[in-house]
Amino acid sequence: MITSSLRWILRNLSTLGLAFLLAAVVWVTAVVTSDPNEERTSNPIPIETTGQDPNLLLIGDIPRLARITLEAPTSIWNELDNNPSLMEVWIDLSGLGPGEHTVQVNTRVDASPIRIVQVDPSEVVLVLEPLLTKNVPVQLIVNGEPPLGYQKEPAQVNPATVQLSGPESAVSQVTQARVTLDIAGASQTVTSNVDVEIVDADGARVDGVSISPGSVTVTQPISLLRGFRNVAVKVITEGQVANGYRLTNITVTPPTVTVSAADPLLVNELPGFIETVPVNLSNLTDDIEINVGLILPEGITLVREPSVLVQVGVAAIESNLSLPLPVEILGLPPELEAIVTPETVDVIVTGPIPILDALTPASFRLVIDLTNMVPGVYQISPIFDLVPNQVRIESILPETVEVILILAPTPTPVLETVIEVTPSGTPIITPTAAPTP
Repeated sequence: MITSSLRWILRNLSTLGLAFLLAAVVWVTAVVTSDPNEERTSNPIPIETTGQDPNLLLIGDIPRLARITLEAPTSIWNELDNNPSLMEVWIDLSGLGPGEHTVQVNTRVDASPIRIVQVDPSEVVLVLEPLLTKNVPVQLIVNGEPPLGYQKEPAQVNPATVQLSGPESAVSQVTQARVTLDIAGASQTVTSNVDVEIVDADGARVDGVSISPGSVTVTQPISLLRGFRNVAVKVITEGQVANGYRLTNITVTPPTVTVSAADPLLVNELPGFIETVPVNLSNLTDDIEINVGLILPEGITLVREPSVLVQVGVAAIESNLSLPLPVEILGLPPELEAIVTPETVDVIVTGPIPILDALTPASFRLVIDLTNMVPGVYQISPIFDLVPNQVRIESILPETVEVILILAPTPTPVLETVIEVTPSGTPIITPTAAPTP
């Protein structure tokens, strides 16, 4: 029985093989029809770097992104689009020393079935250079000079050295690390945080080198020379501002001056200030700005300008006042009559007392404009047509007035009696119609 079955299988082996082959073709055809292959190019993928010697630096610009062209079923492409991390691109620098190298771009796609058609770029040309680190002292360049009577002393830079690191070709170009400080006109010690600049032998800036720290603190002491001293300026005034006004402030520029003497003892005996020539404030009603001389003790001289600028602030003493003002009507059409309630409003004004004392209701004009208005009832805000200078309107009570516009009444005829006397002395009485004014 078994022998006959084997004989049947052997006789029909080719037929069975053909059947299996046809079944496989049918299956593959069905799969390809439902999930066809597509050749597409991926979105840009970052190129990672591995195996780089920590003592070597990658120099120059190399491609940072790559694209992979794949042939894969639609379902695989959907999976790759939803999870881009399934595709990786990298270059391996293991064992590479200084110099120029051409390195192959490696890829990995964690999906199947796929066929990699192309990688762009397929290789990268790069240069490796030794990493160089060195310490360089910081050189200070001071621009400008302090004013007359002052001197600069040796400056301090903290820290005094900085560390440079970068490609050997760049670091070796650096001949100087420097900072620049401007002290022109400075009359006291200057302390500043200044960025460090590195330059080559020609004074050109060197790029591509890291500086640590990138800035340093520079302290430039500045002091007075012997026989010189800084003293405050004290403004002396005389007289009073005008009645109804007050003094708001007095400022002086500069607030201090530098004085000197051939005998340093004279400078040291000064009280710490110098007075100005008296500034006359009599009857001032406004701010003033004047140059004023200084009263110097014998043997003392000013180092710079012989005068100072004094600014005096004067402001009016203000109060407020309430005035009843009539409401004036403008633009009333001749066929209408206006009833205004109330006919007067209370106005509170603020201003200098001397001006308020001279105010009367005639100093203002408060109006309402009824141009092109029709009969009706209105709430209207009066408008100030004239306001005296330096006077501010604080409030109007009430803020609006009621205006009733009605048609003006029509004139009514009135009978007049005319008496005439005839030559015979007989009176003739004649009634005549006349309009009532």
